[in-house]
Formats: sequence, C-alpha cells, structure tokens
Amino acid sequence: MTERKTFQTHLRQAATDILQRVPEQLKREIYVLAFNIWRVDADNRHPYVDIGYNTESQYEEEMRRDYRDAWEARWNPAFWILAGFDKLGNVPEDPAGGPLYEEEARKLGIWYDGEFDLARMLEDDELRVKSGLLELHFHNAVVDFARHLHASDTIVRIFGRPLPVVVFDMDCPGWEEEATKAANPAELIEDFLAM
Repeated sequence: MTERKTFQTHLRQAATDILQRVPEQLKREIYVLAFNIWRVDADNRHPYVDIGYNTESQYEEEMRRDYRDAWEARWNPAFWILAGFDKLGNVPEDPAGGPLYEEEARKLGIWYDGEFDLARMLEDDELRVKSGLLELHFHNAVVDFARHLHASDTIVRIFGRPLPVVVFDMDCPGWEEEATKAANPAELIEDFLAM
C-alpha cells in the first residue's frame, strides 16, 4: 500500500527532482542553495518557494562589478541569482502542490476563503491570525524539507558534497538567520553567520 502524499512529501520529492535537473557543469560551481519564499500578491494562502542557488561565477561577477564587502557579495541573497527557478507551493506552476497545501491548511483550520483584501485583513483579527499562521506553516514546511535534504544525504548525492541552504523570505527581513540555522548542520553555515 502506498503512503498518501502530503504537502510535505510533495515538497521533499519535488525539490529533489529540481536539484537533480541542475546541469552538471553548474553543480561544481554552486556554493549555496537558496530557498526563496515568496507569495502571490502578498496573500499568505498562495506561498511558494523558489529552489535556487548561487555560483562562484556570480559571486566573482558581483565582486568585479563594484567594490563590495566580500561577505555581502557572497552571502546576501540580494546579490544572488534570483530568477528563473522552479516554484513549489500554492501557485499554478506547481499543480500538484497547490491542492495539497490548501487541503492541509483546511485540516489545520487556518485556511480562509474569499478574495484577498488588505483593508479586510487589517480590520479582521481572525483573518490576520489565520494569515500569520499560514505564513508560519509554510516557513516551517520549507525549513523542514531543507533539513530533510541534508538528513537524507540528498544534497551530497546530487552535488558530491554538502552545501548550505540559505532560507529567506524578502517580506520577513532578519528571519533568514533563524531559518538558515534551523535548516542546516551548524558547520555548513559558519561563513554565512560570520557577518
């Protein structure tokens, strides 16, 4: 009997598939994996994560382009490759993930229906709480599958070595340190934390 697919198992399997499709010549150049959390139109019911990376070439280009602090050019996601990656979550680009995410959020009692309306959100305490819980739930799901990729040796199997996974959400500045600590073995993120 096959195990029923959950949103979490979907993220784990789909992320593994995405990482396996990275071209071989890039695998040697990648020094960090980037799990970039976004949401469609600021709606926490439609979060997604880009499964990306940064390369030594991109880092060197940033250093050549303009004098930058070496740590900033290497570890600040604003200077990384941020476009063109596969998306996982409740977005059209992930037709399997969307229904699983909504089903899980409904079971947890944190889903709400209706059009997203910021004014309505600001006036309705229950909606604000549910929206915050949706954000927290997705954050935890992303950190969990990053940990899983380390624990299952998936990253080592695909890239031939362990790589740090920096988890960030541009709408939650500062959270990336907490998330990245939770997502990685400590020795992999020493350079990242040495800001």
